[in-house]
Amino acid sequence: MTHIAGEILIDAPIDEVFDMVADERNEPRYNPRIVRAEKLSEGPVGAGARFVAEPKGMGARGEITLTILEYDRPRRLHTGVRSSYLQVDGTVTFEDDEGGTRLRWDWDMGLVGPMRVLSPVLSFIGPAWERRNWVGLKKHLESGRQ
Repeated sequence: MTHIAGEILIDAPIDEVFDMVADERNEPRYNPRIVRAEKLSEGPVGAGARFVAEPKGMGARGEITLTILEYDRPRRLHTGVRSSYLQVDGTVTFEDDEGGTRLRWDWDMGLVGPMRVLSPVLSFIGPAWERRNWVGLKKHLESGRQ
């Protein structure tokens, strides 16, 4: 498993940032590598909610499922991500910071199946990919505030 962690300050209220991240259906709005995301489970977004997402260029065979394991609005999300090639267990935390939100991510990621041989690559490309996701979120949420 590869450990990836980081943080970013977003100029938006904590509730708004949390709700955007908690509902996986929002990810295509700020992450150009996700082309589609749908909610699979019934009921509101919360612990136990399940989603499916399709990474760009991967089609249905590349679909990933995301399950919210812990939902403590607006402070903490613990999620599990599974696909035929990837497993992720991670936490995103949210903290009020000077009128904005400090978002921190902390992931344990691993490639599985035939992709497992490429696992060492995650430690090199994973941090930049993950940071790009959250910078996209920051730009999306702050775009109407300038």
